[in-house]
Amino acid sequence: MDISGEMLIGGAGTRGSEAPFRGVDPATGDELDPPFGGAGQAEVERACALAWSACDAYRETGIEARARLLESIGDGIAGIGDALIERTMAETGLPRGRIEGERTRTVGQLRLFAEVLREGSFLEARIDPAMPARTPLPRSDLRMRMIAVGPVAVFGASNFPLAFSVAGGDTASALAAGCPVVVKAHPAHPGTSELVGRAVRDAVAASGLPEGVFALLFGAGNELGAALVADPRIKSVGFTGSRRGGVALMRIAAGRPEPIPVHAEMSSINPVLLMPAALAARGGAIAGAFVGSMTLGAGQFCTNPGLVFAVEGPGLDAFREAAAGAVAASPAQTMLTPGMHAAYRHGVERLRAHPRLEIVARGKPARDGAYQGQAHLFTTDAATFAADADLQEEVFGACSVLIRCPDIATMREQVERLEGQLTVTVQMDEADSSSVRALLPTLERKAGRVLVNGFPTGVEVAHAMVHGGPYPATSDGRTTSVGTLAIRRFLRPVCYQDLPAALLPEALRDGNPLGIWRRIDGKLGRD
Repeated sequence: MDISGEMLIGGAGTRGSEAPFRGVDPATGDELDPPFGGAGQAEVERACALAWSACDAYRETGIEARARLLESIGDGIAGIGDALIERTMAETGLPRGRIEGERTRTVGQLRLFAEVLREGSFLEARIDPAMPARTPLPRSDLRMRMIAVGPVAVFGASNFPLAFSVAGGDTASALAAGCPVVVKAHPAHPGTSELVGRAVRDAVAASGLPEGVFALLFGAGNELGAALVADPRIKSVGFTGSRRGGVALMRIAAGRPEPIPVHAEMSSINPVLLMPAALAARGGAIAGAFVGSMTLGAGQFCTNPGLVFAVEGPGLDAFREAAAGAVAASPAQTMLTPGMHAAYRHGVERLRAHPRLEIVARGKPARDGAYQGQAHLFTTDAATFAADADLQEEVFGACSVLIRCPDIATMREQVERLEGQLTVTVQMDEADSSSVRALLPTLERKAGRVLVNGFPTGVEVAHAMVHGGPYPATSDGRTTSVGTLAIRRFLRPVCYQDLPAALLPEALRDGNPLGIWRRIDGKLGRD
């Protein structure tokens, strides 16, 4: 399948008016054809105008029609076949198996949101019937449902070229909510983005929906993203990336005449707590699994375990020895972009230069001239960690720091000092239960997901999943970017008081024509 280098605005291909750029093969540094023209103000204006014109019609599209749209997008992505896999591999350096798995996840989450639509509870329909005879004051007829917030700007992520990109979780949940979407493709994988974008565009057209329901823009600099977030027709933002990038978008959104929410997933070091009984019983096995999680995908996961707390003793000694061996045996891996590789090297050098940090082990060296990350494991004591806030700064790659604590109380004090996290993991045995019970309130305040006897890399797309957490893990810890609750980010409640029956939305009409779950006078049912 040919890649044109064109943006997708209004159902057609459009050549960008700004300076062109190319994708880069991170395994070789070679530029890839074709060139992609960047979007300027004119392209942003057109895409946002079309999205706004489609907004009211699309949000009132029936839930079955929207469900079929999501399924059609999934079918279209699957139908691209090997051309998508090969281009994504070329633009990311990721292996075939990883890309094929991510394609399956992308299609699966589109279909999952189709199920959410058909089930209908996302509307949170509530009806409090009129009580005209109530004293001392009558009650009006009150009915409430959730509606789409409006057009959403979605920023493709660098580390998940399919599942967190053009048709990834932000786009899937926004389209499910009834929001038109304008996607800013990540410049690291423009060809992948165009292929997927065509599948979305074709599904929108085949469904007979307004052409402004979807647009895809390209741009290599920050200007495009800033212009999108500042546009008054954009009503919400979905972003996965660095803290610096997310905070910049938050400032733009907050400074608008009409501020809007930015749902940004940004920075997390995902601490792992090694409890004494677990360490004593299986420290070596825990170490092997930990290093496997740390080095998975060159460590380029937002849930990569970048910090480990443990109580000093023989169990920790065994863990450290086994972890050192596993890290030393780890091959260097190609990173997603030259820029990401440079940032990782800078982060590692910063830790290596710290006077109170010791290198436990480093992985096999990278090939000369290759954008490969060499795994690193450092260690220091709790007092050093407590005295230096910079040690909480994320190093995005296969790097972690082991913090040695004299006792459980010190471990808890260190966890209390942490910023908000996506995940916190506890390795424990039954004898550790009382200590973990005492820690749990702290862990709940610090993270969106608490794991026991696992490792955080790997985020299931499911109803109960939370991929979010207190700042700076995300800009709003009340939401998630993975799982079916993600749809709530792009909805808001509207109450209808004493509306005539003929004007009520279907979800709120007597007789429940949609057959969905509703709360009537406080009682949940399908009446």
